[in-house]
Amino acid sequence: MSTTRRALIGVCQLTSTADKEHNFRQCRQLVREGAARGVRMLFLPEAFDHIAPSTEETLHLADSLQGELVGRYRQLARETGLWLSLGGFHERGPDWAQDRRIYNTHLLLDDSGQTAGLYRKTHLFDVDLPGQVSLKESSFTIPGPRIEPPVTTPIGKIGLAICYDLRFPEISRALADAGAEILTFPSAFTLTTGMAHWEPLLRSRAIETQCYVVAAAQTGRHNDRRSSFGHSMVVDPWGCVVAQCGQGPGLCCAEIDLDYLQRVRRQMPVIQHRRHDLYRTVGVHPHSGADL
Repeated sequence: MSTTRRALIGVCQLTSTADKEHNFRQCRQLVREGAARGVRMLFLPEAFDHIAPSTEETLHLADSLQGELVGRYRQLARETGLWLSLGGFHERGPDWAQDRRIYNTHLLLDDSGQTAGLYRKTHLFDVDLPGQVSLKESSFTIPGPRIEPPVTTPIGKIGLAICYDLRFPEISRALADAGAEILTFPSAFTLTTGMAHWEPLLRSRAIETQCYVVAAAQTGRHNDRRSSFGHSMVVDPWGCVVAQCGQGPGLCCAEIDLDYLQRVRRQMPVIQHRRHDLYRTVGVHPHSGADL
């Protein structure tokens, strides 16, 4: 597989509900629209499969990676000839019969519908902002066991992450150190946290790693208990927002230019300037007993 130095991508914005069939039709329409616009790869947000009003219904609607829904996306990838980033699937856990918990799984499909990459969310969203946001993802979700190596795709090497992972620069830095050129943060940011932190976090991760950052997002009101901020966007390695969705479900497109990425890294070589010898030695002096 050859990597194109410049390639068009599509980033989707959805309003998922508990109606999985409605959500699939919405996603299928956007995938086909992306194919018609000439994109090479299309990114769907976290919870593209469903957002339910209760934990009980969320678990009831969960499925396996071998289930019908993922099979339909595999077929959609084959039909359109696109790589698909399925940004956050409610995957049944390994001991489903005894332990009704799920993984939050980011699945990457190639243009033949085969699995090219898979990452299970490691940082779980347990937050309580009185009167604004109260969610405890760990009550029904198993944390992923590892950060996965970047995946080689036709648009570049992609590092997989999900939503709340965005707040932990360590995972972005680890993926960039492993060769990532593009970082993905499919998300369902709440209104409160999105208004405060969404764009600053995405731009920070791009600037720190000198990677493209691709963030497909949920938007609008999913049910009486949940709304999402939206503003799906693509940020370039210099930290500029180069594409962004407006209000409501939709699709924005952006060009990934790997030559530009390399030029940014060459002109400001922060990767080479990092002092790995110091970062874990705060307060440790090189000369024992030295009084500074």
